[in-house]
Amino acid sequence: MKTYAIVGAGSRCTSMFALPLTQQFTDVAKIVGIYDSNHKRALLLQHKCGDSFPVFESFEEMINNTKPDIVIVTTIDSYHHEYIIKAMELGCDVITEKPMTIDEDKCNAILEAEQRTGRTVTVTFNMRFRPFIVRMKELLKQGSIGDVLSVHFEWFLDTDHGADYFRRWHRKKANSGGLLIHKSTHHFDFINWLLEEEPVEVSAFGTLRFYGPTREERGVRCLTCNYQHSCEFYLDITKDPALTEMYLETEDVDGYYRDNCVFSEEIDIEDSVSLNVKYSGGALMSYSLTAHSPYEGFRISINGSKGRMEAETFHGAVGPFAGEDINQLRIYNREQEEITIKVPSVGGAHGGGDERLLKMLFRGGLPDPLHQQASSWDGALSNAIGFMANKSMREGRSILFSELVKRPM
Repeated sequence: MKTYAIVGAGSRCTSMFALPLTQQFTDVAKIVGIYDSNHKRALLLQHKCGDSFPVFESFEEMINNTKPDIVIVTTIDSYHHEYIIKAMELGCDVITEKPMTIDEDKCNAILEAEQRTGRTVTVTFNMRFRPFIVRMKELLKQGSIGDVLSVHFEWFLDTDHGADYFRRWHRKKANSGGLLIHKSTHHFDFINWLLEEEPVEVSAFGTLRFYGPTREERGVRCLTCNYQHSCEFYLDITKDPALTEMYLETEDVDGYYRDNCVFSEEIDIEDSVSLNVKYSGGALMSYSLTAHSPYEGFRISINGSKGRMEAETFHGAVGPFAGEDINQLRIYNREQEEITIKVPSVGGAHGGGDERLLKMLFRGGLPDPLHQQASSWDGALSNAIGFMANKSMREGRSILFSELVKRPM
């Protein structure tokens, strides 16, 4: 039986960790405490989990009083490094939500603390556990297209999902590092894992032209906006019980609005990005993220010495597969054959990835032939592409990995 303390009581913590731990893994795991800077939100989480663990007034008090085996970090991204490092210095291993952190200085501090303390950091990359993605990995390892030479990767966020990043704390780079850190970390880790290569150089461009101060008709937040009836992005937070109890009824503690205007002047993250990556083994990747697409999904093409793999996942009311949830995977080889691989659809969050990731984290001792469980170095490698891209956009030049991240000795 391992014991867990949690810092950060938001929606991801609730659905991904706290509820599963108190409902599905009670035979192998026990939550011994929760801390959140918003005590109302922490109390709400405690109640949802049957009042089975205490709420603490400080992180240090929680760790010193409960002495957990592992600390789970699910705070705003910009605080990840703080709690990861403190937890290791207090003798705990760490599980952290992605991204591991938001900039190179914080990343290097985490890697140094891990080496100094002898503790371990595990980063939760659920894409590695999605059956559709796992099948791609298996086929590549079997040599289905030979050596990988290049990757073309497009990710589409629709205006339900994408707009939400511009309402929430993610909208400021000081909190999230931008979508290239908060969101694309998933995608970069996915490619690093498929290729089994490390990124060495990045060149990037990004713009903010859809969200942000692009229209005069805007307010501070949806709840009090004068344009509620004419704005297609109006969110009535009072109509969603989950958002009401977790955010509206707790905002008096910290002043955080869950329904900020997506056209605010304070938004400083990009809504469209494009970058190129050079890898240590010679592979190249072109990547783009659009946060205002009419439909949601991704399209990836992997070119190899023996053929080409094409994969796509889409859902939405419009687009190439309107009204359907589509997963398609095809191989084109040098014999002019087209091979379609049927991957059965599975239920669960993030294409079934969350459920499988949790089993690996909390059951322990499970076989891991594909190396799906990610380390701090995996977190650093995925982070680094975002770090390099952000610096490339700021400075207008290509950025080397060696400029930013220090490899542990």
